[in-house]
Amino acid sequence: MGVLNATPDSFSGDGLLAVEALVARGEEQVRTGAAILDLGGESTRPGAQPVPAAEELARVLPPLRHLVTRVRVPLSIDTQKPVVADQALAAGACVLNDVSGLRDPELAAVAARHAAWLVLTHNRWTACPAQDRLGGYYPTAGTGDVVEEVVAGLTHLAEQAIRAGVPEQRLIADPGLGFGKSPAESLELLRRLEELRRRLAPLPLLVGPSRKSFVGRALGLPVNERLEGTLACVALAAFAGAAIIRVHDVLPAVRAARMGWALRLGKDAPLIAEPA
Repeated sequence: MGVLNATPDSFSGDGLLAVEALVARGEEQVRTGAAILDLGGESTRPGAQPVPAAEELARVLPPLRHLVTRVRVPLSIDTQKPVVADQALAAGACVLNDVSGLRDPELAAVAARHAAWLVLTHNRWTACPAQDRLGGYYPTAGTGDVVEEVVAGLTHLAEQAIRAGVPEQRLIADPGLGFGKSPAESLELLRRLEELRRRLAPLPLLVGPSRKSFVGRALGLPVNERLEGTLACVALAAFAGAAIIRVHDVLPAVRAARMGWALRLGKDAPLIAEPA
């Protein structure tokens, strides 16, 4: 899943507001292996200021309408607002990526109305962010086992979405790396991703490690130097059975993911160039 940020304040520094530039980036991501494009018009970095719905719509609808006609992969709208989700899904997106964890319950109803896929994200909204030379992060961990908390939270969200009319077959679970979680908790979730995958089945897992603060804090690096750390997480997530991996740097991430999936399959992995 390639990330397209239609924002001026993305934590990753890759936000674009010009429509043609966004569309060109999306096309390039598809050429280099992205199987889904995820378009968002509001930053979700720690401490980011909310964007009015009208402004968010003005950022995402023009590039979305172009991309619908120019790429042949599913398009996802990354939003926490039902009105933005409704208009984006009507314009051709088929995935609603809600990082808020259904903070507005109407989001599930919107996904159901459009027969869209819905990404359910575990997000601790009450956590307080901090800022230092490596950027924003959440310094305080929860009081219990973070895997138990995430499994319980996502199970509850799935039940809520199903009651709103979204079929279970259209739900995707995201453990929410970095969303209200300390760097250590995000690392623990990745370490136990296979366990998460088994316990949340049959929901497929989406994992978003790309350039995040826990990568920077594990390596002591700023956001523009986190590629190698991200790729390690991508390979590990693929090896653990993640179905979707959300990234900024598509080409190297596709290669890392393919290697992770090949290692998972072992002797059964399809090899493009087998020895004679």
